[in-house]
Amino acid sequence: MIGRRGFLGAAIVARAASAQEGGPNPKLTEPRAKNAKVTKLYRSPDLHPNGLEATSDGLWISDQVSESVNKVDWKTGKVLRSFATEAHNSSGIAVGAGSLWIACNGGVSNRRPARPNDRPLAEVLQADPENGKTIHFHQLPWVSGIHGITYVEQTRSLWAAAPSLSLIVEMDPKDFRIVHMVPVKGDRLHGLDWQDGAIWVVIAGERKLQKIDAKTGKLLEILNVGAQEPDPHGLALHDGALYYCDAGLTAVSAGSAAGYICRIDV
Repeated sequence: MIGRRGFLGAAIVARAASAQEGGPNPKLTEPRAKNAKVTKLYRSPDLHPNGLEATSDGLWISDQVSESVNKVDWKTGKVLRSFATEAHNSSGIAVGAGSLWIACNGGVSNRRPARPNDRPLAEVLQADPENGKTIHFHQLPWVSGIHGITYVEQTRSLWAAAPSLSLIVEMDPKDFRIVHMVPVKGDRLHGLDWQDGAIWVVIAGERKLQKIDAKTGKLLEILNVGAQEPDPHGLALHDGALYYCDAGLTAVSAGSAAGYICRIDV
């Protein structure tokens, strides 16, 4: 595992190697991009959903402005559970190991009045999944932002997007030590989820989803989200389909639809 002191150096080496080689593995041909078939489903209970997490009995949604968490029915969007949290600038949500984990991206950009727990640096809020009560705020080995986060039962670890470093980072939820890092090329890594040894990640600035081998970094699949569709931010995988949300707070497109939850069949 990599401690905080060694993380920055390792991250720089990983990025440099990726840049010099033209990607995680230059000997492999990049797959042909496909156009995603997007279905708009329903609106989130709050206006600015920015993080999604899949569980068998519902879709968990974190809101970037209200900082609330809602668990909704997959098919109808009916609210099954709802509570406030002490998160700040919620950018991702994970459920696992008996806790709720919210990626707090630091600051709130004047989108709402300040709250006592607002802090300028990125961190992860560990909370009770029954009521949102704070258990602990975890510092990260890096300080420059966090977006998507997901808990993977197969690895018993948290995987998170470190967009400023162009990395997906696997962390041990017990102490937040780094287990593994995967370089990812693209503008603004965001939501992510796990599928059979691979990670799906939203490249929000390019309106695409990439499927990447979690061990080697090999790019396996690319899905483009058309400009006429809602903007992709958070991501979750359920029953073979990808779900994403439009937070409505970044550069807009012809299809921008703040608050919408969408499905992509893969």
